[in-house]
Amino acid sequence: MQNASAIAELPNEVESSGDSVGWIHEVRQSIRNADTDFFRVSPARYWADFLLSLVAAYTAAAAYLTLPFGSWPQLLAFPLAAFWLYRLGSLIHEVCHLGQHEMTLFKGAWNLLAGVMTLTPSPFFTRHHRDHHSQRFYGTPEDPEYVANCLESGNPASLLGYTLYVLVFPLLVFLRFLLTPLTFLHPRLREWTLSRASSLTFNRLYERKLTPADRRAILAVEIPCFLRAAMIPLLVVLGVNDWTRVPMLYALAVGTVVLNQLRQLADHHFEGDGSRVDLASHIMDSCNTSSHRSPTTT
Repeated sequence: MQNASAIAELPNEVESSGDSVGWIHEVRQSIRNADTDFFRVSPARYWADFLLSLVAAYTAAAAYLTLPFGSWPQLLAFPLAAFWLYRLGSLIHEVCHLGQHEMTLFKGAWNLLAGVMTLTPSPFFTRHHRDHHSQRFYGTPEDPEYVANCLESGNPASLLGYTLYVLVFPLLVFLRFLLTPLTFLHPRLREWTLSRASSLTFNRLYERKLTPADRRAILAVEIPCFLRAAMIPLLVVLGVNDWTRVPMLYALAVGTVVLNQLRQLADHHFEGDGSRVDLASHIMDSCNTSSHRSPTTT
């Protein structure tokens, strides 16, 4: 559960903010002293989930892309492909929270077979997701995953802008990787690209703070992602694929982005006013689901 992760993984910020007293301190102690290791990774479960999602996603996507256009089997394959691609992509969250030397083969396999193929490699997610969990960012205008920063409740103009951004986001990601070689033309352009265009976030105010490890990780996935992006129009130009392949891939990408945004809309109550909050407020603003109870705020 995300709230347990927030409590267990942010000891420095918690201690410094004074939130370690009271119920948060008790919860953290209970987690540490429990007979069950709530954060113990099950490699078999990870691999099974990954492989099932991979096969289901690519099988449904292949059917959608190759079946006769407009046929009922193709129409049926589209939502299946969108759902399983979303499910496959959601494992990026697990890749993000694994330790640096934990399940390295799994992280490499996910990035090669899923991250690169869908242009969503984990180095473009890990940093901003950890910033989202940080009390320095959470709920502020710079929070990269706080949807309230991109969608104002009850504002039709904001809803329209948000919808348009959902529609254009896959194109922006595609162009980011397709134009990768151009980012090396000037140091300033490269720095801007790394700090402002190397995170899978809707929040344009978010600026990524780069470490040497970030730079190496981004570069390691940029080249294969560039090749993947370039193959899409190249195969059309060479006559291997019909031109309709491009809008079909775009529709599939939009479908997966929509599903992911629906999930993000349900992640939090979005009751923050833009100011920094303590860990308790962070937790109370988050939505959790327990297997023993209905969705609650805890």
